[in-house]
Amino acid sequence: MMKDKLYNKVGLEVYSYISNQIDDDFKSTFIIATSNIFNIENTPENINTIINLRELNNIRYINKFLIEVNNKLSNGNKFIGCAETFTARKNRKKINKLPIIRNFYFGCEFIFLRVFPKLWGFKKIYFLITRGRNRLLSKAEILGRLVSCGFEILDYESINGLIYFTGKKNGEPENNIKPSYGPLYKMPRIGKNGKIIGVYKFRTMHPYGEFLHDYILNKNGYASSGKPANDFRLTPWGKFLRKYWLDETPQILNIFKGELKLVGVRPVSQRFFDDIPKDLQKLRIKQKPGCIPPYVSLNKSGSVTDVLEAEKQYLLEKEKKYFFTDLKYFLKAIFNIVFKKKRSA
Repeated sequence: MMKDKLYNKVGLEVYSYISNQIDDDFKSTFIIATSNIFNIENTPENINTIINLRELNNIRYINKFLIEVNNKLSNGNKFIGCAETFTARKNRKKINKLPIIRNFYFGCEFIFLRVFPKLWGFKKIYFLITRGRNRLLSKAEILGRLVSCGFEILDYESINGLIYFTGKKNGEPENNIKPSYGPLYKMPRIGKNGKIIGVYKFRTMHPYGEFLHDYILNKNGYASSGKPANDFRLTPWGKFLRKYWLDETPQILNIFKGELKLVGVRPVSQRFFDDIPKDLQKLRIKQKPGCIPPYVSLNKSGSVTDVLEAEKQYLLEKEKKYFFTDLKYFLKAIFNIVFKKKRSA
């Protein structure tokens, strides 16, 4: 009976997707279509899968909702949900077929539905008008919120304009979830002596993208550029900023704070640092990281192998000629950027 009702409500394609994610033929599955946390609080006992057919876009307090779902499940249990990305929303709008008008319309919609909820004062106006419905969400934010609330992403699939996702509870939600929405944010990076520093950068990723770093690497690995492959977290403007290193200009603040220097190995995440050979780890933490990386000075590619080889060469030279090495690498980097058109990986 439950399966028949689900089939009639969502259709064959969605039903097939959900069925493939269920382990026990729906025997311990709770199916609901709600945006109200109260309905999750009243989940029956002994449930190992919760399915919510209401889009996340229409839930006012998404994180609180997902955290409550997490509370109702045991480790290893599943949550299946759905959401509409703003790309899919844009494609289904008829106004998208009008070249000039659509740019103005979607620009205004982005400001109202994405910017207003993040601004003090305007936030109240936004929720008064929308009641938290029809929120604009990117795929990165949808999946990133899921991970931040204690779920491992098992699968997702785009069906009929919606992303259907399956998450497995693998722990408790992050304490004090603080995703960055603004244009400027701080990344936790490994500094001198292994100290964690906050490196400033202009935002190039969708909100909650930082929670997907391990997921992207485990799924796609590194591209030849040395960056995560097939990284859907990047915004269109983010790709431009990264290409010309414009996203890294706020790191001047880190130089003034004494955390970075102009030339040196790039400040990397703990995840990337752990993958670096031990001998290079020891060399790295002896020096402050820098804004201009050795691979640019040596005109190498941005592949992981080339980047690490360039770093090792620089660090060994640095130990022999402490002051001269940075000047040498700085001048080489400027030459490569200006005359050889070297760009960011």
